[in-house]
Amino acid sequence: MKTMEQKRHPKIRVVGLMKSFGGKQVLRGVDLDVFEGETLVILGGSGSGKTVLIKCIIGLIDPDAGEIYVKDREITGLGEKEMNEVRKRFGMLFQGAALFDSMTVWENVGFGLRSQRRLRDAEIRRIAKEKLELLGLKGVEERMPVELSGGMKKRVGLARAIATEPEILLYDEPTTGLDPILADAINDLIMKTKEKLTVTSIVITHDLRSAYKIADRIAMLYQGKIIEVGSPAEIQNSGNPIVQQFIQGRSEGPISLL
Repeated sequence: MKTMEQKRHPKIRVVGLMKSFGGKQVLRGVDLDVFEGETLVILGGSGSGKTVLIKCIIGLIDPDAGEIYVKDREITGLGEKEMNEVRKRFGMLFQGAALFDSMTVWENVGFGLRSQRRLRDAEIRRIAKEKLELLGLKGVEERMPVELSGGMKKRVGLARAIATEPEILLYDEPTTGLDPILADAINDLIMKTKEKLTVTSIVITHDLRSAYKIADRIAMLYQGKIIEVGSPAEIQNSGNPIVQQFIQGRSEGPISLL
């Protein structure tokens, strides 16, 4: 009998992905499927290659070897023009929100709309206002980023990520630097966004509370490879000592502190 994963077709497929920097191998043959409409959380320690992996998926970094498929289209090695077309299917919330300090909130949210669709300012402002209100940020469109709290900046970053109505959302450490209440509010927004926009999402984090709440499945990245994938319950009950050491936060175990 086929498993559920075998019956479903991946929206994104990563096969044998490898990447090194200055002789240091970061990704050592990553294999990963992400299915249509799911939220996949990638767990891993600092420096494990989580951000490198999603930057390869969106084409911001070229892998050294391996293949990446987006809905059956192999995207590694595409020219810049073709890759820009693929990127239109993605939205990304960068760590720290990465807002442009010299732009107003609505201009930040509309940045992708301006570059991808060449809309008029009035239309960009309308769409930006709509997305901001969706995320509970009514009336902030004329503010500058310096006037916003950390949690508000994260929400503006998310509004920018969804402004172009992408099929796939990538989140790079969305709760880093936030207190537990704000972090949980961001988790709620990730879940709400998935429900309202029916997007496929990849979230990279080391925040276990967030992972257990938002994930349909969790993948553990360790020493450049995916060592286990499963539901939150399956990961919590994993028999893998590396997974158990990480999720229990123990200093003793196979994961070296050096």
